[in-house]
Formats: sequence, C-alpha cells, structure tokens
Amino acid sequence: MPWQEVTAMEERDRLVRAYRQGLGTVSELAGRFGISRKTASKWIRRYEAEGSGRLADRSRARRTQSHATPELVREALLGLKRERPHYGPKKVLAVLSAQRPELELPAVSTVGELFARHGLIKPRRRVAVVSMKPLRWPLPSSPNEEWAADFKGQWRLGDGSECFPLTVTDTHSRCLLACHAMGAISMAETEKVMRRLFCEYGLPAAIRTDNGVPFAYHTASLGLTRLSAWWLRLGITLHRTRPGTPTDNSRHERMHRTLKAETLSPLQANLKAQQKVFDAFRQRYNEERPHEALGMVPPQSRYQPSTRAHPRKLPPIEYPSHFETRMVQQHGDIHWRGQRIFVSQALAHQWLGLEASIQGWKVYFCQQLIAHIDEETMTLTYLH
Repeated sequence: MPWQEVTAMEERDRLVRAYRQGLGTVSELAGRFGISRKTASKWIRRYEAEGSGRLADRSRARRTQSHATPELVREALLGLKRERPHYGPKKVLAVLSAQRPELELPAVSTVGELFARHGLIKPRRRVAVVSMKPLRWPLPSSPNEEWAADFKGQWRLGDGSECFPLTVTDTHSRCLLACHAMGAISMAETEKVMRRLFCEYGLPAAIRTDNGVPFAYHTASLGLTRLSAWWLRLGITLHRTRPGTPTDNSRHERMHRTLKAETLSPLQANLKAQQKVFDAFRQRYNEERPHEALGMVPPQSRYQPSTRAHPRKLPPIEYPSHFETRMVQQHGDIHWRGQRIFVSQALAHQWLGLEASIQGWKVYFCQQLIAHIDEETMTLTYLH
C-alpha cells in the first residue's frame, strides 16, 4: 500500500476528537500523538473557543511591528523615487537624509524592498564580468590634474536635426564641466567651448580624449589637430585612449550612461530645447545627485577651479638651452641638416625643440615628445 500523508491540521483534528470522545486524558493523548502536554492543551482550548476551523497554523509575525517604516517616511521615500526615477535606494536615502535630517531612515535593503513592492525598480539585466586592464595613466589625486572630453553619440531630434553632445568632466571629482549640444562635430565650436571652460575654471594639467575628431586625426601626422596643438601650447598634456578601449576613460563613459538615461529619452524638439535639458541635468548631476564613488556626496563638493589661469595671449615656446630649435613651415615640414622633413601641418608656424639622443634626435613640441629623427636615415618616426 502507498504511504499515507497526514497533515498537521488532520493530526490536530484527530487529537481534539479523541479528547472529546473521552478516549484519554490530555497527558495520555499527548504521549500517543508525540507532542507535549502543553501543545495538546493549546489545540484543545483553541477548538473549544473558536471551532475546528482555527486549528491551522497562525502567522508568527509580530502583531506590533516596532521596526516597521513609518508611513511618513515611506511616503517621503516613494515621492522622491518617483521624482528621481533613475536614483537607486542609496542615492534616494542620501538625498532624503540631506533634505529631511529629522527623519529616521531605514536600511538600504528595506528601501529597495519598498520600491520593488511598488513597482519602482526594474530587474537589472545580468551582464558578463569584464576584466579591466590597468589604465595608461595614474588616476588623478586632486581636481584639474586631468579633464576628460568626448562626444556622446549622435541623436536625431524632433525637428529632424542632429545633436552631438560635447561633454567635459574633471576626472578626479567627476564634476561635469560642460554638456554642450552641437548640430555637428565642429572644430571651431569645440574650441569655443573649451576656451570658455578655461576662462571659467582655469587650465587642467592634462586632457584625456579618444583618437577621433576634433581631438585627433587618424590620417594626419602625429594625429594632431589645431585643437590639440593649441592645448599643447597652453601647457596641457595630451592623454589619448587606446582605440577600441573605452575602459581607458571609464569614469567619463559611466557619466555618459547616466546622461543618456536622464536626458535623451525623450529627445527634445530642437537643439535649444535639448540644451535646456542638458543644463538642468548638469546642475542636478553636480550639485544634487549623490555619487557613490565619492562617499554619496555630489561632485561639486569635491571640485575647485584650477590655479592656472587661462592666458590672454599664448606665451612664447621656450626650450632648454641644449635644444636646437626649428620652425615648422607652412606646409608642415622643417629644414634639418640640409633636408626637408615633414612633421605636421597642424604645427605650421610653430617652433619645435630637438634634443640629441643615442639613436638620433628627439622632437618636442612644447612639453610633449612627439617624434624621433634617425640621424643615419634622416627619417622621422611619430610617437603616438
């Protein structure tokens, strides 16, 4: 015969019926059913007071939840989450703590469960873990040691025009210095935006970019453009990421993900309207939005302008006394040892410094080593 399964509810019912039929005392029945006398008495009393329908297990939850989140706090958390749908529990708690310091706020896990119950959190798509390679340059330890600049894709607006957002951040503080909507990638407009930033915030020690226009040219010698040559004249070191390696600029790319989520859906009707959205986002991102990597404080609290002011006039290029100097001609070449050697048209009318080395001559533009000349073959090798 197959085993017969007996539920706890059925056993309790049998216990009570046996007692009511006088088939044994409470102690005898407790021993027969393998339970304590106290437990047997409990089920008999409950049956007599409430009937057979009350023999099921009752909830073991506390009748008074002293640790439950108060209604006022729940409403404040839900209201802020609805106002800032892209904020997670940690950021919502940080913002609400600053806005309402009198509230006693729950743990992050409790807030996450609250948002999930109200359908305010979407399950995250699991992504593969990618091994990160070491960066080519050490991360800065103070503001303005390095800025990062890039364009965030290409977006078609409501009127059919295109939008290319130029973004500039301070790598150390994550402060978003510029988010400028352009109708096309323009060397002149990019230079105008950078000049405004230099006047407002001073000069950084270095700028990190990819190898695309207007920061660099794949087809041009040294990859230099008029824009990057101007940065070198200002004493700014060029940090270029490796092709196809966005992790070289991971902090800036992470900001781009937030920018896309909060400003590009939905897209606006035209560039002017989209720029208003960018301006509001930049103010919120810098001054209100807590940043987890900064200890849940906004980036603006960690940023201060550079002590290097933007000069009204470019200073003359000076090289050490043991350097030889040559001016780049209009077509991008220099005269060297009776020969004409092409360097870069982006450096036309600029002075280069040449330093003797064992293999030949090192070629500098301002502080940047850009090439090497082999004295035997009189050929120039570019250093990217």
